[in-house]
Amino acid sequence: MGIRGQWRGWWERGRALATAHPLLVDIGLALLVQGAMTMPFLVPRAPGLPPATWGAYGLSTLTVVPLVWRRRAPVAVLFAVLATSALYRFTLDGPGQPLPYTGLVVVHTIAALSSARKRLVAGAVLLVAVPVGVWLNTRSARELTFSLFVFAAAYVSGRLTDARQRAHRVEAEQAAARERARIAREMHDILSHAVSLMIVQAEAGPVAVRAAPERAVAAFDAISATGRDAMAQLRNMLGVLREGADEPGSATPREPQPGLAALPGLLDRVRGSGLDVTYRAVGDVRPVPEGVGATVFRVVQEALTNTLKHADARTVHVELSYMTSELGVSVIDDGKGPRGVSRRGGHGLAGMRERAAAHGGSADTGPGADGRGFGVRVRIPVPDAAAEAGR
Repeated sequence: MGIRGQWRGWWERGRALATAHPLLVDIGLALLVQGAMTMPFLVPRAPGLPPATWGAYGLSTLTVVPLVWRRRAPVAVLFAVLATSALYRFTLDGPGQPLPYTGLVVVHTIAALSSARKRLVAGAVLLVAVPVGVWLNTRSARELTFSLFVFAAAYVSGRLTDARQRAHRVEAEQAAARERARIAREMHDILSHAVSLMIVQAEAGPVAVRAAPERAVAAFDAISATGRDAMAQLRNMLGVLREGADEPGSATPREPQPGLAALPGLLDRVRGSGLDVTYRAVGDVRPVPEGVGATVFRVVQEALTNTLKHADARTVHVELSYMTSELGVSVIDDGKGPRGVSRRGGHGLAGMRERAAAHGGSADTGPGADGRGFGVRVRIPVPDAAAEAGR
């Protein structure tokens, strides 16, 4: 496993280097092709065959050099390879090659990187050049069939490479879109909750100053604490987006999102706004995965925010139900009911459903158990660790 991991690490570093320095890759490929074309010059020549002279070797090198520019101008490189190959054939005519290495590399490159129009031009040129080359060499139907086959294989390989790269780009774009949506949900939840609490406290402050100064002080303290908490969460979330945020010694390391352990603090801040919040956990309370804990926290946070903003409620009950294979979350208030919340809570409620669906769960909203108030009910699959271990 260790050796496999080392090989994988080397492979990833090599890919990163190749992506950052494509010219080095093309130079290395040209050297590799030159090495393959050098082999016929090293083996002994049979009597009557063209001599392996330094001039012929120099011309073979001349056919390889254009490969360095294969990405920038693949069709031009194809014509350069055909021209230098013809010069090699009609002047010194040195040792032949078992495979048309340079031509195969160029055809693969054109198929992978060029537009349909350029591919059509390259195909028309090769349909003329390949039969002419075979006629000048052996005039053998066998060689013609083999040459057409290997060039077709190089073309198909290039098209498959292009398809794979397109798929990777689409996957990367989808991943980026999902990450943008996640960040938008996080920022919505953090800011909406913090601003709602601060508005409630600020509106109660002037009344408390006249009637109960000590309550006004508590309200201002709650506003300050809520603002600091929101700033800390935003800093932790956005810090990972900065360049080098995950590097050792970074000033903004990646920190976990708030989870179940942060729920008591969240409920206390909401209680500070004057809303009576009750909480209980039923069932076999057990640890849950970090991602599930963060989702539960955000669902409760958004539900309480909607209660503060729209429900005109006096009490709200938060309950976590630990079942054998799932975790249930319910937040139910005694406010105006669905009509009071759904008018403006669309984005937040949609975010709850997206968060639950990301874990294979579901989210429902509607009236409370007795038809009064408004309730948010979420179910997230969480297998029992003991049951899983017994399988």
